[in-house]
Amino acid sequence: MPPPRTPGTALRQQLAELRGPGVPARALDARALAALAANPGCRRRAILDGAGVDKTALAGALGAPSAFGQSQFALTRGNAFEARVKADGGAELLRLVHQRLDPGAEPPHEAHVPDLTATGPEGRAARTALALREATAAGAWTLLDHPMLALDVAGSPAFLEPDAVVVHPDGAWTVVEIKSFPMLDGSADPAKVGAAARQAAVYVLALEEVAARCSPDGAPPPRVRHRVLLVCPKDFSNLPAASAVDVRKQRAVTARQLARLTRLQDIADLLPEGVCFSPELPAEQLTAAVEAVPAAYAPECLAACELAFHCRARSRAHGAVTALGRSVRAELGGLATVEDVLAAAHGEAGEADDPAVAALRRAALLRAEALRDHPRPAPARRTAAADDRQGAACR
Repeated sequence: MPPPRTPGTALRQQLAELRGPGVPARALDARALAALAANPGCRRRAILDGAGVDKTALAGALGAPSAFGQSQFALTRGNAFEARVKADGGAELLRLVHQRLDPGAEPPHEAHVPDLTATGPEGRAARTALALREATAAGAWTLLDHPMLALDVAGSPAFLEPDAVVVHPDGAWTVVEIKSFPMLDGSADPAKVGAAARQAAVYVLALEEVAARCSPDGAPPPRVRHRVLLVCPKDFSNLPAASAVDVRKQRAVTARQLARLTRLQDIADLLPEGVCFSPELPAEQLTAAVEAVPAAYAPECLAACELAFHCRARSRAHGAVTALGRSVRAELGGLATVEDVLAAAHGEAGEADDPAVAALRRAALLRAEALRDHPRPAPARRTAAADDRQGAACR
């Protein structure tokens, strides 16, 4: 049983207590952060991600495991491709950056690859900021391999690790995303490119915060390029191909959505005493803890959240119209449950001057007229002989 939280406890301590005693925090990566920004109204995901809870293990303990995530084969293939792209001091990667993003600059005959080793994520983030400042002042091609960036998310720092960041001779910074999906005839799957762009936009936001802190008083901060480099295997080979992707739209949307997130301190302070999300707790206690935090389920969560199956089952059990999609929920206005919708359609509830209620009643009237003019035929009765024939065919 976790110790009770005390008033005034620091946020980091509160989040550790919510995670469970002795449970290590799970890092919040850019993919998860982009998914969180896409659903800013979900306080459940915000507090679980902020506390570093392993949602995969949590979903399994709740009895609703999810197959969300990359396969081990895809991870291995991606790591092998990334190692090939960065071989020889990142010579091929820098050549692609020069070719696709900065052809007017001096070709990168050689590049500096600083050592970013440090203790803990805070130390690595500080070491990365120092390396970026030094590379900007040097005015030469510099490759930062897996730097660590810090981004404030709902009042708590999130540490992000892009594949690479390149500093140009003019001092500008570029995010590099390396993916294992193929680029066929110069183009890749638009859905996968869009997901990579949203992920890269998170890194751009984090780099902009670093740039703002690196600039002396009165001096303009280093420029963070809004065109990132997406590197993928060419066709079905292991050779790299690259494309420049403009992420200004994704960056603006992500920044706006992150600003709408409720602060983690406010969510944590509203939780009942003794709430803990440790997967080792009994299922009943764990379910009560999860249900203590409101969720904002939508079908899109199935592709982005490990708890989607659990939240979907709960949403359906309560008859929430959000289970039908955000667009349906938006059209129904103040009608939050299927029961409310049916009652409004049948004239049993709702104000007649409400546009949603008026549309539902009109639809119910049209449906009744259609069924009256074209009655549904009675289903044919099945005979025992037919059942026997079907059973024999199945056997």
